[in-house]
Amino acid sequence: MKLVTFQNPDGLARAGWLTNTEDASPGVVDMHLVSGGALPVDMLSFIDGYETYSALIQQNSWQSAAATHLLDAVKLLAPLPNPRSFRDYIGFEMHMLNASRSFGHTIGAAWYEMPIFYFTNHQAIYGPDDDIKRPVTETRMDIELEMACVIGKKGSDIPVGEAHSYIFGYTIFNDWTARAIQKREMEVPLGPHKGKDFANAIGPCIVTADEMEAYRCTITEADFAAPLRFPHGPTDRFDLTMQSRINGVTICEGNYKTAFYNFEQMLARASENGVTLMPGDMLGSGTVGWGSLIENAFSVHRPLEPGDVVELEIEGIGILRNQVV
Repeated sequence: MKLVTFQNPDGLARAGWLTNTEDASPGVVDMHLVSGGALPVDMLSFIDGYETYSALIQQNSWQSAAATHLLDAVKLLAPLPNPRSFRDYIGFEMHMLNASRSFGHTIGAAWYEMPIFYFTNHQAIYGPDDDIKRPVTETRMDIELEMACVIGKKGSDIPVGEAHSYIFGYTIFNDWTARAIQKREMEVPLGPHKGKDFANAIGPCIVTADEMEAYRCTITEADFAAPLRFPHGPTDRFDLTMQSRINGVTICEGNYKTAFYNFEQMLARASENGVTLMPGDMLGSGTVGWGSLIENAFSVHRPLEPGDVVELEIEGIGILRNQVV
């Protein structure tokens, strides 16, 4: 299922799912409405009770219900407007190589030994077609093309081999970045902070984990051409094309299967040492190689300015579009 949060014609936020987006008139199903109140009105509550609600959907065949609204009649919001937390990883070696070179850093040995993350601002969540305000003093605003997963059940000290069952679904993630602010901050070895504080865009939907399995593949060394190292640990990934466009011009084309760490490894790392993950927590994949402007020293496109329209597209999920203001 492709789950969404949307504003209905009455101006109320509701959770639901998309009908066949290949139809001439695609629609959205209001889960609360179609179920006669048996399903919740918001996405976080749906995730909290997903096992129960999923069984109800199957028993009543609600997943095949007719649309309650035409897609054109509603506004899609961030599919999970209120994640309980948001960890963002640095999962792609090519991005690490490119960004480190741009900042004059080298990759620490620890990066090759464990997935590394920071906590980003889970209160600064934006959705499809939301305007993204450029920070007032920022001169080198950037994008980051990522995928994110949503945790579906509570757990701690989760083994990598069991981590998949804790994943609820996947969405597109634009990790908007203030590079000028970040460059100054990164002189202090504390990791990203204010330069990553202002906007996290996700959407347009959350694709449930079962539907993404069609894209699972086994990576080979051919997927990691020099100078990339072949990952250690699990060799399963998703074979998903990832693309970014600015004002209609393609800036980056990559593939999720080039990730050094997969989501199961990231989830296991986050839950280590007795840390409890909760339904509605989110994990970012990190930026696919060449998925940010800084990796090209802004040579393929100038820093973002008001009026620029950014589109991130991931196969099987959709397109996340935002405009800088």
